[in-house]
Amino acid sequence: MFGLDSSLTILLLLCLFAAVVFEFINGFHDTANAVATVIYTNSLKPWAAVVWSGVWNAIGVFAGGIAVAMGITYLLPTDLLLDTNIYHNIALILALLITAVSWNLGTWAMGIPCSSSHTLIGSIIGVGFAFSFISPEAVNYINWNKASDIGLSLLLSPILGFSLAILLMYVMRQVISNRIIFKEPLADAPPPFWIRLVLLLTCTGVSFSHGSNDGQKGVGLVMLILIAIVPGYFTLNVDKRPADLLDNVYEIQTIYSKINVNELNEDEKFEFSKAQNHIAHIDTLLETHSEIAAMDNYEKSGIRKDLVLLGKSTKILLASKNTNLSQINKEKLKKNVDQLKSLTEYAPIWVIFMISISLGLGTMIGWKRIVTTIGEKIGKQHLTYAQGASAEIVAASTIGFSTWLGLPVSTTHVLSSGIAGSMVASKGIKNLQSKTIKSIAIAWLLTLPVCMLLSGGLFLLFRWII
Repeated sequence: MFGLDSSLTILLLLCLFAAVVFEFINGFHDTANAVATVIYTNSLKPWAAVVWSGVWNAIGVFAGGIAVAMGITYLLPTDLLLDTNIYHNIALILALLITAVSWNLGTWAMGIPCSSSHTLIGSIIGVGFAFSFISPEAVNYINWNKASDIGLSLLLSPILGFSLAILLMYVMRQVISNRIIFKEPLADAPPPFWIRLVLLLTCTGVSFSHGSNDGQKGVGLVMLILIAIVPGYFTLNVDKRPADLLDNVYEIQTIYSKINVNELNEDEKFEFSKAQNHIAHIDTLLETHSEIAAMDNYEKSGIRKDLVLLGKSTKILLASKNTNLSQINKEKLKKNVDQLKSLTEYAPIWVIFMISISLGLGTMIGWKRIVTTIGEKIGKQHLTYAQGASAEIVAASTIGFSTWLGLPVSTTHVLSSGIAGSMVASKGIKNLQSKTIKSIAIAWLLTLPVCMLLSGGLFLLFRWII
């Protein structure tokens, strides 16, 4: 399989299976975020809610693109991801997978809403830290620019969820005259049709947005596995034709020729020089090969590094006011660099399909523990129709916007904080159950450091064993 011997093929299949398990657990761990409100307001029967949510989670994976997935793969520098010793790469992947699966499963068993995003990202950063300790070179093996962007989104999203839910509840009280939406559901009685329709739509929105964001994390994890273990097949998109990409290279070089270097500051001159070297190297390799598949692993790795660094330098040049480029040329430069990056920013359709099925099936199983926490243990009152709707509207829109920006967020934390915000909007801070809030907060604070320590320790152990 992919030119690997039997032992490496088995290890590859085990890693892919573990990635599927991670996404499956992610499904039933996060199902509650979408279905708790429709179940606790009697809008849908539990079996109907989880099946409906599972279907829309799967659809969301296909519709969400791959921007978040690529953000996951870029957390690790290319030098670490493409270690020439394949067994070192396997140690890296096993450490990530075991940590992510163990923490997600453990928090689910305790009924504590926990972020799969924090889990996976903490595991990746932990491996990068561990490698920094054993590397003979003084190299930073964590992409801190990407990590800081992701960390900021994970930090701000629950704050936004809490605040926006309070604001939305206030707006709803001002504009909705039918007060039944603010009442608690009657036991075993479905809500009026219009309320049921609203809650069904919000459930669908959260399910879809969860699939489009969290599903991409699974896609990114599988791509890390494939690039690390079979780099010859997946470091670059072999379906691309070099001849089709050379026009982008020539366009970038033409735009570079219009930049007046003398007007740049020293940092910008340095970035511009690097960008010219990277595009020249890419040009040489594309010119000398008629097919991407004909390149050796070293050349593919070189283009991947060039494209990552070219993207960083281009971002700096586009932000500069000293490049003397017109807005049209800046847009052309960004467009052509983005088209070149399609060599590395891709995922095979079978990977997306595998993750969508795993997430969708996981959504239909194991939902009750977290649903009970969200529906009964965050607030002291029973969830009202308005509280459920406001929390899910905020969650769906926040997650959808983050997906558009290519940033992973925690569906769990956004929805849980939205529920908390809606409870506070009704009866103040006293309406929250402090014990549950503390448990969720502790899990939120511990996930990153615990996963970093566990994955880093496992990586060093596996490197030593293998």
